[in-house]
Amino acid sequence: MTAYNVVRFRTKPGSEDEFEEWFRKLRRDFEGLRKMALIKTGERSYCSIGEWESFDHIVAARPKMISNLDKFRHSLEAQGEGSDVTDAVSGEAIYESAPTK
Repeated sequence: MTAYNVVRFRTKPGSEDEFEEWFRKLRRDFEGLRKMALIKTGERSYCSIGEWESFDHIVAARPKMISNLDKFRHSLEAQGEGSDVTDAVSGEAIYESAPTK
């Protein structure tokens, strides 16, 4: 069953270009990953969305994804007091739709 992961990021002031460059150049040869997008949602605010073949593929890829994050973690702000630099969620799709013609 198709699964998705969504991660919110907020860069430190002046780190947007560095973050975007790191995000673009990192390897994403994760088994089961269909596609990934990085969306700029506001000033210094981003969201990545990954589409996966299954939730098990997300779980298996987590160590590699964390290793990728560690390469640009220094350019990110914590999401809130006492929290990490990402706000990540993932799960299986319970509904998907394509536009009707």
